[in-house]
Amino acid sequence: MGLSSVVLLVFLQLILPGLCQVEDCGGTSNYTDTSTGLAWVSDAGFTRHGKVAKVQSSSEHRQQYQLHRYFPNDSRKYCYTLWTTQSRRYLVRATFLYGGSDSESSYPDFHLYLDCTQWSTIRIIDPSRIYVEEMIIRAASTSIEVCLCCASAGYPFISTLELRPLNTSMYVTDYEKDFYLQVSARVNFGAMSKDPIRYPDDPYDRIWASDIDRRQNYLVDVAGGTEKISTTRNIKTNMREHPPVKVMQTAVVGTLGVLSYRLDLYGFPANARAYAYLAEIEDLAVNETRKFTLQKPHIPGYSNAVVDIAENANGSYILYEPSFMNVSLDFVLSFSLLKTKGSTRGPLLNAIEFSKYVQIIQMTEAQDIMVLDAIRSLSSEGNWRSEDGDPCLPSQWTWLNCSSSTPPRITRMWLDGNSLTGPIPDMSNLIRLTIMHLENNKLTGQIPSYLGDLPSLKELYDGNPELKLRNHGKNLKLVIGMAAGALFVFAILLWGIVFLWRNFRRKALRDNERCKSVQIASKVSTHFSVSRGGSLIVDEGLDVAYHITLAEIEEATDSFSKQIGEGSFGAVYYGKLEDGKEVAVKSSNGRSIHGNQQFVNEVAILSRIHHRNLVPLIGYCEEGCQRILFLLMNVNFLFSVTSRIIPSLTHSLICWIDPLKQKRLDWLSRLSIAEDAARGLEYLHSGCDPTIIHRDVKTSNILLDIRMKAKVSDFGLSRQADEDLTHVSSVACGTVGYLDPEYYATQKLTDKSDVYSFGVVLLELITGKKPISSEDYGSEWNIVHWARSFVHKGDITSITDPSLEGSFKVDSVWRLAEIAIQSVEPHGFLRPRMQEVVQAIQDAIKIERESIQTSASSPGSSSTRSLCTWSESNPLQIITDDLSSKTLLPSVR
Repeated sequence: MGLSSVVLLVFLQLILPGLCQVEDCGGTSNYTDTSTGLAWVSDAGFTRHGKVAKVQSSSEHRQQYQLHRYFPNDSRKYCYTLWTTQSRRYLVRATFLYGGSDSESSYPDFHLYLDCTQWSTIRIIDPSRIYVEEMIIRAASTSIEVCLCCASAGYPFISTLELRPLNTSMYVTDYEKDFYLQVSARVNFGAMSKDPIRYPDDPYDRIWASDIDRRQNYLVDVAGGTEKISTTRNIKTNMREHPPVKVMQTAVVGTLGVLSYRLDLYGFPANARAYAYLAEIEDLAVNETRKFTLQKPHIPGYSNAVVDIAENANGSYILYEPSFMNVSLDFVLSFSLLKTKGSTRGPLLNAIEFSKYVQIIQMTEAQDIMVLDAIRSLSSEGNWRSEDGDPCLPSQWTWLNCSSSTPPRITRMWLDGNSLTGPIPDMSNLIRLTIMHLENNKLTGQIPSYLGDLPSLKELYDGNPELKLRNHGKNLKLVIGMAAGALFVFAILLWGIVFLWRNFRRKALRDNERCKSVQIASKVSTHFSVSRGGSLIVDEGLDVAYHITLAEIEEATDSFSKQIGEGSFGAVYYGKLEDGKEVAVKSSNGRSIHGNQQFVNEVAILSRIHHRNLVPLIGYCEEGCQRILFLLMNVNFLFSVTSRIIPSLTHSLICWIDPLKQKRLDWLSRLSIAEDAARGLEYLHSGCDPTIIHRDVKTSNILLDIRMKAKVSDFGLSRQADEDLTHVSSVACGTVGYLDPEYYATQKLTDKSDVYSFGVVLLELITGKKPISSEDYGSEWNIVHWARSFVHKGDITSITDPSLEGSFKVDSVWRLAEIAIQSVEPHGFLRPRMQEVVQAIQDAIKIERESIQTSASSPGSSSTRSLCTWSESNPLQIITDDLSSKTLLPSVR
């Protein structure tokens, strides 16, 4: 795919002094956007890298989104340089439209950087969506660089890149030398349509999203009695942030006295700069008032203040901008305004804006960069000269090594064979340089004497006949790079590489034979034996599992006297070994090929995996027709390895969330269990090579030990991702209610099938309900369709387990519900990876724990001091002076 970048010509200079750049990435000619009147230019003159591709999108017709530029998926970064005026503030915007077919198995996932600071992770989930990233910066020099790199899937690409100069009063913060402002939300309330408002209505071309366009996970939970109002009168907005008049001409009011919404803030919890934009746009009678307070979230110093818009703004139809300089916000922001007792009108809101503080990462030491520039001027040849961005961050140039210090310093340089000519430039500032290679160039003159005095330089490799040698002190070991020496070193390195490669190949072949032996055993041996016929378990001597005799098993289980479960594989018994270890003993129920294959498969896979959130295999037994697995369990292990549980002998996870059971889990325990299980699956997908797909993820295969730590079990149906699955994919395997519909329909198994099943588990934890139930879900019949309809409507309360009785933070439940609904998307490519699921669960845990800590702490116990400053122009601005360490602490909790 390709990138399109455009530079906006200076036609805006009469409105906005200074250069405004807009690049149509991948565009081949300049043009004017008919919808906005903005002039775009091709990025062809702004980058030497990447290729252009046509975007396959039926819904987007704007010219700047017909092409995009894409870059190689390698270790390098690819950057655009945008010219700035030092100390001026700018809005930087990058957009990404991938296009392409919904049938693609994976989409791009890469990082976006502004200089050395990570701006965002671009993770394409919906190929037809335009992803927009905005950053507000104060330029530290005469240029900034926007870089793409580090793709974990697909390749980096970009559609447009824009640079907008801002008015000098806009977005001033106390921390702008050390922090950027990443725009998280900008919402126009009372909007007349779903279309966003931008240029020319906003001369600074900010994009104000409509509150009508309530995309999933964006703006929900609207309070009853909320109504739109509007005016055609002019609004005086020539204040600090200059919101557009068109935005201020509409608003929402709470006619019942309350105005509340729920808004998702991606990238949070974090510290933010928060703005509210208010203007009284109704003509109130003499005896009418509109006074309200911030009810939620409760913020000391702000929630106690009464807002009277007309009074605060010194009149109606005039902008009033209450704001927070630094406030700590969660992923889910639930906010509400409540009218005071003496007010005759409900609260009003025109617009809001939230921006996240992003700490600026220092670039490589400027003196080192000057040296590198001088070195690159010595030659006009080689791709090494065209590497983009900072030499050290976020990835190092291929011919350098850098220190991990702040700022980074150059430690090693490989300049050999680059046709360098002339004398060695001044390198006296490279105080961290340890090794430098200069062989096979055409350098002349003398090796500078100061090199011998560089405190860190130990080795200088020279192979330039015209360079003259001096005495360089005791610190420096000078290696003359003669041909013979170079060949000798090359031969040694080559021998070492060959030696390591052979060892690696031997190990790989052994590993392959191990895998093959189990597969062969399951196909060739009469009884699908894993203990005969070249078994990987015995012959390779793995210490993960060992063979246990039937006599030992009978003694451990008291002749199989205590059955604790039963499933398709067979019965499960309680046992105790001589050393006191308690075990679960899974015994096959016959000679079926299916059961024997499951047994072989589970032994093979359990012998490969080692993770605290996966059930460990102790040993196995195969004597005659008996096929038995030994699994470790702690005292009072709450065991659930089967589809049918014997209630009198065991407790399973479902027993802790089933509404008919007395034992229930609190919300934080459910989150912890979800995190444990997700980590186990993440290990199978990402930590195993090749990837292992479980294929039967469900609550009954999640075991809990005495400390309520979860472990994923039952690998009888699991498969390796690189296997030839044609012989098993003809019939989809799994459990009804958890089975991925895409896998069922196409018989194509991927790790996203596990993600779907785990999404059902998350919904069970949220709701306390079963996956399938006509009684609970009516015509919907399954938990996925039922829960999805409520989440899309923004109603989380109706699906939350009633037994939790409100003993949780709603934001935490929302975070888990959102990742659960994403996980059960019908198409696998729309589902998150298990790494993303783990992160979402951790977000929910963090939200919940912070809520608990806040409730437990006494008022005023926070170590952070908030100061309220009151002024005529902005009486409600709260600031905090807590950034002496350049780490943002929350101003309020």
